[in-house]
Amino acid sequence: MSFLDQLISNTVRPDVRAVNSYQVADASGYIKLDAMENPYPLPQHLRDALGARLASVVLNRYPPSYASLQHAICAKLGVPAGYDVLLGNGSDELISILAMACATQQPGQRAVLLAPVPAFVMYARSAQFAGMDFVGVHLKSDFSLDMPAMLAAIEQHRPALVFLAYPNNPTGNLFASADIERILAALGDTGIAVVDEAYEPFAQQSFMGRLPEFENLVVMRTVSKLGLAGIRLGYMSAAPKLLAQFEKVRPPYNVNVLTQAAAEFALEHIDVLNAQAALLNSARDDLALRLAELPGVTVFPSKANFLLIRVADADDVCAKLLAHRVLIKNMSKMHVALANCLRISVSTPEDNSVFYDAFKVSLV
Repeated sequence: MSFLDQLISNTVRPDVRAVNSYQVADASGYIKLDAMENPYPLPQHLRDALGARLASVVLNRYPPSYASLQHAICAKLGVPAGYDVLLGNGSDELISILAMACATQQPGQRAVLLAPVPAFVMYARSAQFAGMDFVGVHLKSDFSLDMPAMLAAIEQHRPALVFLAYPNNPTGNLFASADIERILAALGDTGIAVVDEAYEPFAQQSFMGRLPEFENLVVMRTVSKLGLAGIRLGYMSAAPKLLAQFEKVRPPYNVNVLTQAAAEFALEHIDVLNAQAALLNSARDDLALRLAELPGVTVFPSKANFLLIRVADADDVCAKLLAHRVLIKNMSKMHVALANCLRISVSTPEDNSVFYDAFKVSLV
């Protein structure tokens, strides 16, 4: 064993050495339908105005307090009166902050992060890196919550955190609000339910306004799916005393000045982004109907900006689409419930048409 190999073996945690890093492949030259992005840029006149705004940003100083952006988010995005938001470098950082804050350890016992599965991969990964145990509870065959199993797991493991993506990624469905309420009640004062509303611009349903009803509720969102994935901004809200505890874990200066300026500018023109979300919702429903008409294709209901479908041979279809320079996400290896499932981001009419034509011939 080389010196460097021995050094890594002696210093890096075994569980970190055992996992692969999160890879983002180069998509140059491809129609990119694998990352649930908003395909629409800002109109040219707004890009010009944003460029002028960014040109005035002070880059030689550390970011100031992000209070003005907090106020804009609270005013524009439905945060209840008297509640604030904590900002992060995307929702990934917020998940890590929550896990680190709640990763208490008793002798011989680690704190638990629980989530229905299949779910967003960063829940399990953040739990691992924070030193928590991850417990996954299988969804039912229709991807709804298995409430007897969820409640039994809460009773058995007493999780510090329960993550509930609303709508769920990668399945696209909304869990029943009554089920989420039952989970909040079951957790009581020993656990926190985190409702992850990354796709709220498309679902148009939210627990944000219900925060005052549940002191053990955190609502987390990102502006990525709204059309600002490149600036990496997530936000979450909770009861003020609870949010203050998470604030202690947040790294200083975690939201850079360019992100702050771009986000404040975008919120001044939120109607443009909301109109783009409405276009994608309509395109999603149209694409779902067209795909469902194809033989051998099952389309699952979605309230997000993507569709989950099942085909006879997902690997074969993916390979053929790749040859057509179309990128989608093969979910087959993620979970047994996703056997032969593909996830397709909804895009512009032009991209959707290219995908559909390539997909149709790929089924042969």
